[in-house]
Amino acid sequence: MEQILQFIQENILSIYLVVFAVFLGFELISKVPSVLHTPLMSGANAISGIVLVGSILFLRKTDPGDTFSLSLGALAMVMAMINIVGGFAVTNRMLAMFKKKK
Repeated sequence: MEQILQFIQENILSIYLVVFAVFLGFELISKVPSVLHTPLMSGANAISGIVLVGSILFLRKTDPGDTFSLSLGALAMVMAMINIVGGFAVTNRMLAMFKKKK
């Protein structure tokens, strides 16, 4: 229990930041009309790219013996890549709808 409290005390600013980001993201997405969700996903690709770069930097600075941090960074990298690839696939499909047919 002491280790958990010590971790929270050392990382309280990061915890506040994550909670704020989750709350803000939920509020922003819930206010967007459904017509704009696909263009919004295209913009999310840039944010996922930032998350990907951040996870790479996080993994580079992590101690090789810290399996929790390594697995958390790897999970962030995988989730960001899934979001990037899915976003580009949806954007490509959306743009294909506006091309003239031969």
